[in-house]
Amino acid sequence: MDITELKQALFDGGVVGAGGAGFPTHAKLSDQAETIILNCAECEPLIKVDRQLMTDYIDEILSGMQLLVDTLGAQEGIIAVKKSYRASIEAVNSQIGKYKGLKLHILPDIYPAGDEVVLIYETTGRVVPMGKIPIVVGCVVVNVETVLNLYRKVTSGANVVTKFVTVAGLVKDPVTVEVPVGITVQELIDMAGGFTTDDSVMIMGGPMTGRICSVSDIVTKTTKAVLVLPPTCPPVTKRQGSSRNNIRNAMSVCSQCSMCTSLCPRNLLGAAIKPHEFMRALANGLTYQVDPFLNSFFCVSCGLCEMYSCHQGLSPRTLLDEYKGGLRAKGVKPPERENKPVSSLREERKVPEHRLVQRLGLHPFDVPAPMTKCSADIREVKLMLRQCIGAPCSPVVQTGDSVTAGQMVGQPPEGALGTCLHASITGKVTAVTDNYITISK
Repeated sequence: MDITELKQALFDGGVVGAGGAGFPTHAKLSDQAETIILNCAECEPLIKVDRQLMTDYIDEILSGMQLLVDTLGAQEGIIAVKKSYRASIEAVNSQIGKYKGLKLHILPDIYPAGDEVVLIYETTGRVVPMGKIPIVVGCVVVNVETVLNLYRKVTSGANVVTKFVTVAGLVKDPVTVEVPVGITVQELIDMAGGFTTDDSVMIMGGPMTGRICSVSDIVTKTTKAVLVLPPTCPPVTKRQGSSRNNIRNAMSVCSQCSMCTSLCPRNLLGAAIKPHEFMRALANGLTYQVDPFLNSFFCVSCGLCEMYSCHQGLSPRTLLDEYKGGLRAKGVKPPERENKPVSSLREERKVPEHRLVQRLGLHPFDVPAPMTKCSADIREVKLMLRQCIGAPCSPVVQTGDSVTAGQMVGQPPEGALGTCLHASITGKVTAVTDNYITISK
């Protein structure tokens, strides 16, 4: 298989980044790649998916990585696993000798080790320039579940119709389960034995970067976790503040201690993002100083500044996201900036994940979530037409059509960034809208 054939297979199979924003995997691949990095950092607390896949599907994942290295003509494939994932490390060590192009790299237990810019520096020592993508330094970063999906597509023709999701927090039986794409959050909660309390808030995704959701929200190809948390814990309360109050708080109490910048992972790697300067300009109406606002483009929204660094409870990440979104909506492009040298204090300013868990009040919920099969009889799925970065799919089926699991039901416009969409259950198409396709048994 050559790179063109592999790209086509991944496009046809609907393979996207399963661990984050959902960038179409075929669009990442390049014959300029020198290093392929498998991201098993499982960046956010409480999520257990990748570390369990590494033990349950180790041969498939390492085979998929070797396929990537060989097809792209890369020099090496790095299996990057956090130090505390002992079972995953043992699984890799037990099998990696069979793969000539792969090696294991142990990551520190820090947040956000899974940010691809941080990951690339930790594993190779290379710094991705601001506003650029990893291939400019010869790297391609892929998620564990993404590689499993790649392997399944190449070896058996299986299209992406399922998603591994951790359900944790205030549920009776925390679990990690492979479910059809398109089920509801309520169905996930039921698989975890239901709620242990009525007084809770759900977050889809990780506690640092996820969003508050409801039981009617839908699982997509990028859903990594559903966390049921107390309404008083920081990951919840931070998401419930208004922009008006966040700005007022910044104006009244920001002391310019600069801790938000001192611990910023991207700033420590030489990026121009300086949250404390942004907060100063915002709080004092310094609109003639445009750099702090333009530099918001280089914020990766990891959330450390507001969830960990700020001792005054301010929300720099939230405000940076809002300004960054506003600039993009107005057609403003990221400025050209050159990275400064990596900070000599970077090692001392890494944030240990166990301290982050304590700070967020999540320690009681950091418990095993064993991998299990989906035993529920799924009667209906709602497939969102936008499942990844890029253009949404256009339906290729109509209401009343009969479809089988794995059959293509949507595809992106010709030439647009995106991947195909497939039925996750066998049944009949009961609704087709501009936003979703519903299939019922």
